[in-house]
Amino acid sequence: MTRERQALFWIIGFAVFALLLNALSSILLPFVAGMAIAYFLDPVADWLEKRKFSRIVATTLILLAFFLTAAALVIMLFPLLKRQVVDLFQMIPNIVETLRMEAVPWLEGVVAEVPPETMDDIRVAVKDFAGNGAKWVTKVAANIWSGGLAFFNMLSLLVITPLVAFYLLRDWDLITEKIDSWLPRRAQPRIREQAGAINDTLAAFVRGQSSVCLVLALFYGIGLTLVGLKSGLLVGFGAGFISFIPYVGAAIGFAIGVGIASFQFSEWFSIGLVAVIFLVGQTLESYVLTPRLVGNRVGLHPVWIIFALLAGGA
Repeated sequence: MTRERQALFWIIGFAVFALLLNALSSILLPFVAGMAIAYFLDPVADWLEKRKFSRIVATTLILLAFFLTAAALVIMLFPLLKRQVVDLFQMIPNIVETLRMEAVPWLEGVVAEVPPETMDDIRVAVKDFAGNGAKWVTKVAANIWSGGLAFFNMLSLLVITPLVAFYLLRDWDLITEKIDSWLPRRAQPRIREQAGAINDTLAAFVRGQSSVCLVLALFYGIGLTLVGLKSGLLVGFGAGFISFIPYVGAAIGFAIGVGIASFQFSEWFSIGLVAVIFLVGQTLESYVLTPRLVGNRVGLHPVWIIFALLAGGA
């Protein structure tokens, strides 16, 4: 087969694969989640196998420990986070009223200076925008409903994911051996070498980045709670868990945290403490956590990690 035919074969193959992913996207989440769990727990299963555990027993013990730990965390944190969500929604009317009182005088001054014909255009634009917004919300609700109902989607995730994870983790070595048998004989050593390097780097990066997100979530959550910020644990956990995107987690958490603090506290000192927590967390992430927990694991020098974070932010 010529190089042109090989290239055409792979292009068509990837196009068909992308079309299949798009067509089956509504049912893939439990399978992707199960595959991710099996992938990251496979080293633990291999470790237990070396200590004379059968693969089935090792898989059962590992998944039981994993899902019981996840369930325990949800049971412990859900009531607290639920109360913080309620507190946050109770604050929203006061926030809206305060913003209205501040904005109305300013808007009245702006309206007084705007020509009548421009105001008519603005009214028409606002009316069209509101109509389009209502249509969009209706369409989103219809898509959620037609996609299989959110409740049943969540139920399938909770039921199917453990099953998929169990079977994949149990047969992981058999699956990899089968895929290995498909490799071209002449290229086997090179493909194995490159796949092993990709696997080691990817696993190290994800584990390191997960550790960074966990540390930041605990730091933000505990810090904001000690300051006395309402919904501080909710805001801190949210900011920490989306910190895998450089600067975004800290920026969103900073905006929401300082915004809530501005309405909750009357003195600037407490508002400043909330801001300092996010500034310290971002500094800790950029110059300590990410270089040490991610850079060392993927074999990159801390200077390259700091440069990459700044470049990504820019």
